Amino acid sequence: MATTADFKNGMCLDIDGNYFFIVEFLHVKPGKGPAFVRTKLKNVKTGRVLDKTWNSGVKVNEVRIERRPYQYLYRDDMGYNFMHTETFEQVALPGESIDGVQFLKEGDICEAMVHAASETILTCEMPTSVVLEITYTEPGIKGDTATNTLKPATLETGAEIRVPLFCNIGDKVRVDTRDGSYVERIKE
Repeated sequence: MATTADFKNGMCLDIDGNYFFIVEFLHVKPGKGPAFVRTKLKNVKTGRVLDKTWNSGVKVNEVRIERRPYQYLYRDDMGYNFMHTETFEQVALPGESIDGVQFLKEGDICEAMVHAASETILTCEMPTSVVLEITYTEPGIKGDTATNTLKPATLETGAEIRVPLFCNIGDKVRVDTRDGSYVERIKE
């Protein structure tokens, strides 16, 4: 058990049988009345963020979460198959529990959040950016760098993003997995 004084960003709580990560918290001590804590909580399963206010000193159920590296192997009808990089144990995860799944390619290393008591994987996080090759886009024209115009491009994983006009088929680009935006073109 923990109290509201122990809150930290990233801490996992068990509230009515559901797991929530603390995204943000603020201790408030008004001039009149008792102190309280405002939090933003992210549901582990649905990803929905909700606001919750706690009275100061309330006891909460803390869940011990471990971060473990898993390597993506392949996808089949069971889901996305990963291998623990130290024990070589293989697990299958549904696509809903993986953030940025459309940018996942074979061999990528992801961070899995594992419930320490039951050894179940709650979520899997991709690195914040990945390098992928463009497999299809309309041809670019030399000198098209003055404007911020973007065009659609299909990546090697099948995901579609918007890239600047100067990007062509075969170029490698860095993509932000959190929002699916183009970051930069990689020069070889």
